[in-house]
Amino acid sequence: MSALMLSVTSFIAGVKSRLTSEEKGATMVEYGLMVSLIAVVVIAALLILGPAIAGLFTTVAGRI
Repeated sequence: MSALMLSVTSFIAGVKSRLTSEEKGATMVEYGLMVSLIAVVVIAALLILGPAIAGLFTTVAGRI
């Protein structure tokens, strides 16, 4: 009976270690997706607002 308990316990420990290691990989993928989404938003904002900001600086520089 103790050999069976040892086998079941080791099996559960192995499954637990595999599940926790896979969660770390999934978390890294989620962080990567969030960083890439933020980068896309920043690039889009720069493309949209870039000319307006450049015009503003040109106007300020011309008045100085």
